[in-house]
Parts: sequence; structure tokens; C-alpha cells
Amino acid sequence: MPWRKVLPMDQRRQFVTDAAHYAGSFTELCAAYGVSRQTGYKWVARAVASGLASLEELSRRPHACPSATPPELIAALCEARHRHPTWGPRKLLKILRDRYPSRAWPARSTAAELLRRQGLVTPRRYRRRLGHPGRPHTPMTAPNEIWTADFKGQFRTRDGRYCYPLTVADGYSRYLLGCQGLRAPTHALSRPIFEQLFREYGLPRLIRTDNGVPFATCALGRLSALSVWWIHLGVYPELIEPAHPQQNGRHERMHLTLKRETTRPPALTRRAQQRRFDAFRTEFNTERPHEALGDATPASRYKPSPRPYPARLPALAYPRHFEIRRVSRNGGIRWQADWVNVSHVLGAAYVGLEEIADGEWDLYFGPLKLGRFHARTRRVEDTLGRMKRRRLLPMSLD
Repeated sequence: MPWRKVLPMDQRRQFVTDAAHYAGSFTELCAAYGVSRQTGYKWVARAVASGLASLEELSRRPHACPSATPPELIAALCEARHRHPTWGPRKLLKILRDRYPSRAWPARSTAAELLRRQGLVTPRRYRRRLGHPGRPHTPMTAPNEIWTADFKGQFRTRDGRYCYPLTVADGYSRYLLGCQGLRAPTHALSRPIFEQLFREYGLPRLIRTDNGVPFATCALGRLSALSVWWIHLGVYPELIEPAHPQQNGRHERMHLTLKRETTRPPALTRRAQQRRFDAFRTEFNTERPHEALGDATPASRYKPSPRPYPARLPALAYPRHFEIRRVSRNGGIRWQADWVNVSHVLGAAYVGLEEIADGEWDLYFGPLKLGRFHARTRRVEDTLGRMKRRRLLPMSLD
């Protein structure tokens, strides 16, 4: 049988009704309802004077406030705001104090609250602050340990069309693996370039990029469709900190040389510009001595990766004690018949959850920890901002 709901208003009406017919003492009646005699007499007097409708809860707001800002000052503040809609309370109070120095004008915080109450302040939209794993510290100690990738600044060829050069290099040997001029920095155009490089040179262990598209997004863990594909291949995406291009300094220095020798002035068309890129890549790798390599060429220090590009995309493996869930196309997983939002980028992929406390689960995609799942509230929290480095599971994705 369902529980019967009892509202406070109904109990007050029943108390007043019982008070008129109760055979016992008024003290016993008040004790039965769990109220004091003073409250009981107040309810009865109010019902006799104004009827049962007067038993509604009354406002406890005071009728007067000695420290309240006078209405004429509020009117003057609003009038100044209407004349200067982009001025803040500090500037408005300055001109009002200069104009009426004898008035006791409110503080800046009070003026801001008064303007907000009058509807004269547009609420500021705050964007969710994305977490970040922090500065990358992985050393470049061998070929294919870390590849670096980036889009050199776009420019227009002489036919007026934009060219976005996608560059990929080996961090240890400085070998320029690819330099392809694209018409836009998108996933659809970038993935075939990486696929071609993987087939030709094998798979690296990590790929270090900045936080722009198509390498990263605003999704959970800053994952993008491109980085999700890399993780399936066993390639870990590593991000530099926002606004810190020096953390990918080797790549940025190569971009300076590329810009000087191939884009000033630009070619007539993107196809002609690509021929310049190809010639530059050959010279950069095989002829140009590199001071950081002891005046050796990058080609003399680079060798392809022993990890070949697989014919089929391998499935991700998780430890046996993990709870495995498939992310639907709308970006959510099922948890005890409830839908939990994870990330639309992971649609059709499998994620793993490791219980770390009662109702608390760490959420992983492959070896990469994405955040914390709170089972009681059915919410996933992005914890990258709290971690100095991303935690990787000790598992093999080869």
C-alpha cells in the first residue's frame, strides 16, 4: 500500500477542527499534534478571525529594514545605469558621488546587487573549465618513442585558397615523416594522412600534439575522434599544456624553417605548394645537417617502428575485475537501468570502470583514465585537472 502524503496545511486544519470538538484538555491536544500551546492558540485565533485559509504559512520577511538603501538612491543608480548600460557599479558610484557628495551611497557590492535585482545586469556565461593532465614529461630517447604533430599556421596560396600544412615528425631523430597541405584541419582529412604514415613507418608509442582540432576537443578527457582511433591502435595521445608551444619546441622550430623556405612567397596553387613541401622534406631529412644531432641528418638517425599497422582495428582489453560498458551512439552507458552521460566521442566504444570505494568508480578508455564515476548521483566527473599526469593502466594494447 502506498504511503499517504500529509501536508502541514492539512494538519493545521485538522487541529483547528479537533480543537472545537476535543473532549480533553487543550494541552493534551497540542501534545498530540507536536506543537506548543502558544502555536495552537495562534492557529485557532487566526482561523476564527479569518477562516481556515489564513492558516497558510506567512512570510517572515521584516516589514522594515533601517539599513536598507533609500528608494531615491536606487532610482538614481538605475537611471545612471540606463544612461551608461556598459558601465559597472564602481564607475556609476563614482559619477554619482561626484554629483551628490552629501548622499550616503552604498558599497560597490551592494550597488551590484541592486542592479541585479532590477534586471539591469546580464548574467555572465561561464564555460566549464576543462581538465588537463599537465606538462608532458615523456623523454625522447629512441626513434618512434614520440611522434610530434601539428598544423603550421594556415596561409593563402596565390589563387586565394587557404592551405593548412599538417606536419608529423619523429621527436628523437627530428625526421620529418610527413608534410601535407590540407584545405581544412579536420578529422576526415587528417586521418588518411596518419594512416598512410602508420603503414609506411609503423606505429609510435605516443603522439604529442597541442589542444586544437582535430587532436583534442572539449569532450571528457579532451578526447577527439582522432585520438580515440590512436588509442585503439595502441598509440597514446599526449597533449602539451594550452598556450605553451615551447613544450613542443622541436616541432615549432621545424615550422619556422618550413615557413621560411616554402611559403615566402606562397605557390600559385595548393598542388604547387605541395611540391615545395615534398622537396623541403627530402632536403630536411637527407641533406640538411642538424646541429642537435651533431651535424648528422635526421635520416641517418631514424629507423621505422617494429610495430606494424594492423589490418584490423584491435579490440581494447581491460583487467578482469573491471566493469565493461559499451558507449551508445548518443554518448551514454547503462548503469542499473539508468542512462549515464559519458562522451559522444566514444560512441560504439567500450569503457572500463574500476571500483575504488563504495559507489566510486574510476572510468577508463583503454589504458587512459578519463575521470571519476559517482554511482549514487549517476554523474561522471572530469578529474584531469587534479592529476599532474594521466594515469595509465599497466596493460598491453599490442
